[in-house]
Amino acid sequence: MSQIYSQIYSMTGFASVHSAPDADIGFSIAVKSVNHRFLDLHLRLPSYCDSLEIQLRRLLKERLKRGHVEVTLQVERKSSSQVELNAEVLGSYLAAFQKAATLFDLSSQPDLNSLLRIPGVMSAESSAGIEGVPELDEAVLALMPSLIEKLNEARAQEGAVLADELRASMKRLRDFADKMATLRNGVREAQFERLRARLSELTSGVPVTEERLLSEAAVLAEKSDIEEEIVRLRTHIDRFVAMLDAGGELGKRMDFLLQELNREANTMLSKTSAASGENSLRITELGLEIKAEIEKAREQVQNLE
Repeated sequence: MSQIYSQIYSMTGFASVHSAPDADIGFSIAVKSVNHRFLDLHLRLPSYCDSLEIQLRRLLKERLKRGHVEVTLQVERKSSSQVELNAEVLGSYLAAFQKAATLFDLSSQPDLNSLLRIPGVMSAESSAGIEGVPELDEAVLALMPSLIEKLNEARAQEGAVLADELRASMKRLRDFADKMATLRNGVREAQFERLRARLSELTSGVPVTEERLLSEAAVLAEKSDIEEEIVRLRTHIDRFVAMLDAGGELGKRMDFLLQELNREANTMLSKTSAASGENSLRITELGLEIKAEIEKAREQVQNLE
């Protein structure tokens, strides 16, 4: 059964977790995500974590859908070190010192601090190796669910903000469409009167029949009327809001819907570009405002999962 999504997620977020203070292997793991067309995983792990990387990628793919995701693991391995004296090397240096003192008739004594700093005289052996890697894998994987949950909480908070902004944007687009619908009727009347005057001028005073006038007016209306575009604009806006209400993975679908909205705006501007009169000019201004608002919405949608 497919999972039903209702939460709206942004692709922008950050979260981090740390191992327990008393853990044998100390580490911190952080995850940061930004927008991307697909799920793009980048893991920065120590070189000995190949097995862990495979498991992390599988887990992230199950829980995240889109975004450029960077995961960084920093390991601080707790170890015990034991300092040892290499008596054989030190004895060789002392013997060489005594030989030089006898050879050159010198009475000075060797400085112990200087001798201990000679490479090879002292050594520190650490008990830490890579034998703890399986324990590291287990500890990291145990914390990953809470880390992803924290990341999704941050992405959900950002997603809620984006959803509010997009709802406000759709309201502004609907207001523009309503104003255009009101202005449209005035434009048709003005175009009809201009057509009557133009035909009268072209026929040098010969009366123009109402039938001829209506025929020409119908052709003009077909070319310049924006009623269908306004209807489709409202339909797309309603669909957009319904998608916000439903939630889920919206980014790609909303981007496509905004392209359709922009297409309607371009058609309206094309139809009204040659028209004159106050109402026509105002419709053109509204069309430009619609395009600007759509572009703002597209910028917000680019961040949605």
